[in-house]
This record gives sequence, C-alpha cells and structure tokens, in this order.
Amino acid sequence: MKEIIQQGLQQIGDHSSITEIRQVSGGDINQAFYVQTETKEYFMKGNQNVPPHFFKAEADGLELIGQTNTISVPAVQYYNEPEQGAPGILIMDWVTGENRANTPEMLGTRLAQMHRHEVSAYGLNQSTFVGTIPQENEWCETWTEYYRNYRLRPQMELAVQKNRLDQNRHQRLDQLITQLEGWIPEKPSASLLHGDLWGGNWMAGPDGEPFLIDPSIVYGDPAFELAFTELFGGFPDPFYKAYQETSPLPDNYDETKPLYQLFYLLVHLNLFGETYGPSVDRILARYVG
Repeated sequence: MKEIIQQGLQQIGDHSSITEIRQVSGGDINQAFYVQTETKEYFMKGNQNVPPHFFKAEADGLELIGQTNTISVPAVQYYNEPEQGAPGILIMDWVTGENRANTPEMLGTRLAQMHRHEVSAYGLNQSTFVGTIPQENEWCETWTEYYRNYRLRPQMELAVQKNRLDQNRHQRLDQLITQLEGWIPEKPSASLLHGDLWGGNWMAGPDGEPFLIDPSIVYGDPAFELAFTELFGGFPDPFYKAYQETSPLPDNYDETKPLYQLFYLLVHLNLFGETYGPSVDRILARYVG
C-alpha cells in the first residue's frame, strides 16, 4: 500500500518522504489512511474491488459541491481509474477539527444554500454509487419519472434477484411505484443534492466548519435529502431549524418523507438483509394498505 500511495503522491507533485501512514476509521467499503509527508497531510482511500469510475464519481461529486461556494468539502488531490481488480485510490486533503456550538446551525444553513443551485432537469449525466450498489442515472423531465425509473424500480428489481421480497411485499411495492404521482411532486426544484447524507457523511473541520464527504450527487427534490437525514439520526435540532429558516420545506413534507426514506431502506435491505424488511413493510402499508 505504501508504494501505491507514493505513486499517487508523485502524480500530484509531492515527492517528499512519507513520514507516517496509519489506517483510520471511515473505511466500511474502502481502506482509509492518514498519510503525512514532509510537506502535507492527506486522507487516502483505497480499494481493489470497485469499478474503474468508483473514485471518479466521488471526486466529481465533491468538485461539484465545492463549485457552489456554499459548504466546504475536502480538496481532491488525485484519483485513478484502474482496470478491474487493480488498486484504486483517492487522495484528499486531511481535514480535522471539532464540533462547536454553532456547527449544526452552519450545516443546516449551508446545505439549504447548496440546494438553491438548480438545473432544469432531474437526475444526472453519469452513473454513481449508493454504498457499493451502482446507481444508474439519466436526465428526466419530471422528478416522478426519475424517482420511479432510476431509484425505486431498480432497487425493487435487485431485491427480487436477492430474494428480499416475498410475493405480498413485491406486489405492494410495485403498486406504490406505479401510483407514485399520487404522493410525489412532479416538478419540485431540481436542486443539487449530496445524495447520501447520513450522519457519518458530514464532519466538523477547522473552527467547527461543516464539511460534506462521500457524496452520491443527484439533482432532485431537496425533501429527498432531508428525509434521509431523519432516517438514521445524526443531525440535531439546530440543523433543521437553520435549514427551515433559509429554505422552508413544503407543507406536504411529512407526507412524502416516508416515500423518500423508502429508497434508502430498500438499499439497506439489499445490502444487509431482512433487518430492514419491517421498515419497508410499514411504509408500504401506509400508502397502499
């Protein structure tokens, strides 16, 4: 691994000696390392079992978020696009800091500001990943079209392949997907979304400055992003208050929230199994009986 790291650092012009390499947390999918050279500190991810564009998708997402000048992200220094089975790496600046009293408020305000960066269609022009699951994307004229055909239906089909759906669950899920226009807005704002914003994908940097990490970007309904933040926790009340003050959520948010959480629950059902099945069933029972 040290040799691979050295090769990456040479690509960005850091030819100084490596003084420390240590494995750090944050490597559920990838190996993660703190790397210090004589001139700089880096955070590096590595993996041999991902598609060639795995780290490119993450780097592109961080760059796009950074270009909004709303919320901080780690600066990407280098990534490669290896052949299948060869080591892939992503090198970023090392970010360190600690939460301060106003960090959650800053996070809420700046996320809302990021969501004001909009385009005229829904989706994305490249594939990304949700965890290790490939996420195919295309541009769609309506949000319901994108959410049905590129989010819910592919997860349903994958769940069938993995035998995660009994007949009753499968029928109700298919019915809900077919009737999606009854609950999901057709044309909300097509906002830049982080796309995988759970509590482990934001952190505090210098002076408590919030940073977003590990994006799976998409352009879509901001309520989709906020719904996921509520699914597993990790976002305190001042975050939501600050977001609402900057960009109020629609009146029907509580009605659409479970449907947006359904996508992430299906992802977890496919990744981790039946532990998430009862949560899927509760949402299906609410909307299609």
